[in-house]
Amino acid sequence: MKVLVVEDDRKVAGFIEQGLKEEGYTVDVAPDGEEATVLAHVYEYDVILLDVMLPKKNGFQVAMELRREGRNTPILMLTSRDAVEDVVRGLDAGADDYLPKPFKFEELLARMRALTRRGGAERLDVLHYGTVTLDRLRHQVSIDGAPLDLTAKEFQLLEYFMLHPEEVVRRTTLLEKVWDMHFDPESNVVDVHVGNLRRKLQHHTVSERIDTVRGVGFCLRHPEHADADPTSRAHSAEQ
Repeated sequence: MKVLVVEDDRKVAGFIEQGLKEEGYTVDVAPDGEEATVLAHVYEYDVILLDVMLPKKNGFQVAMELRREGRNTPILMLTSRDAVEDVVRGLDAGADDYLPKPFKFEELLARMRALTRRGGAERLDVLHYGTVTLDRLRHQVSIDGAPLDLTAKEFQLLEYFMLHPEEVVRRTTLLEKVWDMHFDPESNVVDVHVGNLRRKLQHHTVSERIDTVRGVGFCLRHPEHADADPTSRAHSAEQ
């Protein structure tokens, strides 16, 4: 999952960013409200962690602007201000939940999981494709019930492929969804990680595989679907 952390305190932002990355999340950080709105326009996030007291544009303004534009990304407001009127104002501005500082990181994770579960019918905690099962909450993958050991990035790649099975996923889309905004787009990191994931799948199953579509990207599919023209279903970053 991709998370936007909007926090002007570098220590707090660094603490949240490191913790989320250790949990397997992809994280972007914005130090002020203006940059937060720009990033929210460019990228698709699963959750936005939004401080209230921000330079240039406060958290209430950011939330209201995103909601006016019809963006329904779950927003969890983080602030040291816990007065009832601030809670009400934050929720009225469009926030989905409110967590006062200081907080325990485990509670932050639990609030995020709850928000993504509420995010709509398309949000599934467990994904299935053929013999592969991926549990998004427990960060576990199994094939025919046998556990498959994946790195955090391999897990995120497989998660995205399983959300878009039998679609061609472009390398640029994977860079946006699985790596952060500062990553070098010229790097071959996508191919390396997809190659590692492909080898692990091939070692455990012959029913599902990740094919390379030359010049375009990759596609998770069954062998019997390999002859179909995949480029007609190419999945772009804008979708």
